Amino acid sequence: MKGIFVLLFLFVGLKASFAQKLSEHFNETDYPYILYLPNDRILKSHPPVMVFLHGRSLSGTTLESVKRYGVIHEILNGRNFPAIIIAPQTPMGKTWYPSKIKEVIRHVQAQYVTDTNRVYVLGMSLGGYGTLDFVGTYPEMVAGAVAMCGGGNLKLAKNLSEVPLWIRHGDRDRIVPLSESQKIVNAIRKYSSKNLKFTIDKGLNHGQLERFFRGNEIYVWLFKQEK
Repeated sequence: MKGIFVLLFLFVGLKASFAQKLSEHFNETDYPYILYLPNDRILKSHPPVMVFLHGRSLSGTTLESVKRYGVIHEILNGRNFPAIIIAPQTPMGKTWYPSKIKEVIRHVQAQYVTDTNRVYVLGMSLGGYGTLDFVGTYPEMVAGAVAMCGGGNLKLAKNLSEVPLWIRHGDRDRIVPLSESQKIVNAIRKYSSKNLKFTIDKGLNHGQLERFFRGNEIYVWLFKQEK
């Protein structure tokens, strides 16, 4: 079954057919969020949940900016995911709070029967920080996570070492320096490296890591993880 999940999301179809599966939710949790539901066959088969945490430039209150890049942008361009996708939005000037992310996940899980052993989180920039803060705070919830061009709280390193993580950063990043990822990677390695994947993307600046949302490798890796 897991192999089917990995293959299904690679299919790209008509933009309109997938855009119809997106819904916007306000005043249900502290964060407004966009929700994507897979087709009925997958939805009835206890699908995984994937949470996308945006960067600072996508912050706001209307959810429109969350569509500019990342997972929701991919869905609008026709990518089909074999998972329930949650894309919350943090207000302008605010950081990500793990407890509020958890609230959104639990709210969605209360409405749909999901595979609680396959909750994934991925984020870029501010969302990269948010990803590592959430995973480090609630490691028992997360099967795998991808954090790009961000950093993390060194005090959470032990918890982070317990979860499969892929941390990646461009070596020409002038907005969030590579040293931010390197520091948390070094801290995690003091406990264990067995769950850690660290990639330094040669020649890439901060914004150029957005390209990985448009490829397949981070999703293929995530969907292979299971608690």
